[in-house]
Amino acid sequence: MADELVHYVVDRGVATITLDSPSNRNALSAQLRSELKQHLTSAIDDDAVRVIVLDHTGPVFCAGMDLKEARGSGAGDQGVNEFPQLLTQIMTSPKPVVAKLAGPARAGGVGIVAAADIAVAVEDATFAFSEVRIGVVPAVISIPVLPRLLPRAAHELFLTGEQFTASRAADIGLLNSAVPTDALDDEVQRFVNALVAGGPQAVAATKELLRGDVTADDLAKSFNDMLAMSARFFASEEGQEGITAFAQKRKPNWIPDA
Repeated sequence: MADELVHYVVDRGVATITLDSPSNRNALSAQLRSELKQHLTSAIDDDAVRVIVLDHTGPVFCAGMDLKEARGSGAGDQGVNEFPQLLTQIMTSPKPVVAKLAGPARAGGVGIVAAADIAVAVEDATFAFSEVRIGVVPAVISIPVLPRLLPRAAHELFLTGEQFTASRAADIGLLNSAVPTDALDDEVQRFVNALVAGGPQAVAATKELLRGDVTADDLAKSFNDMLAMSARFFASEEGQEGITAFAQKRKPNWIPDA
């Protein structure tokens, strides 16, 4: 049996869910997605849990989809098909979710950060919507990400795929704060303490209020529309070329020769 890739611990009302697949930069493999979904369900269903913290081991929070699993698959087989379920769990959880980043996030990993209610990262963490660089579209993650970002920044960063700093991530609305490495634990604890100070039913209702008129059914429809686009590009000739080029550490064939 494969070793567990996601750990779950509950302590004094805080459920800590830790991504522990550093060998592939905590990429969203089928096993990791399955375990993450199970642990999110456990935390949401446990009346004793007041706050959920998403943590990680290794230097990277989450590198996005596991591209090794996406190579050569048809649109219906892409792992991205299961990703909206995870984002929906985070976004609709009645318990507030805090993302704790001691390192970078890319693509789908940034989607998880945006889906969380609170996100804190170390100052040297970096971010990128790197999908276009491998010939795919940041469609699914656009649902949680776009409401967070300043529009001009969203256009720039989605279209270029360029890397940006934690400081800029905070400035454009992706993060609540970017702190020195030695201050990360204290900053996350500060938010956790503030969140558990609220009445659990009031906090749950306030999360619904913050979603506005967007219901779970609305999210499902939006995700289904974006999912069709994302899966199609993952399985497309361009997407497969980009994924292969990334694995082979070469430029994809659409980049003009110098």
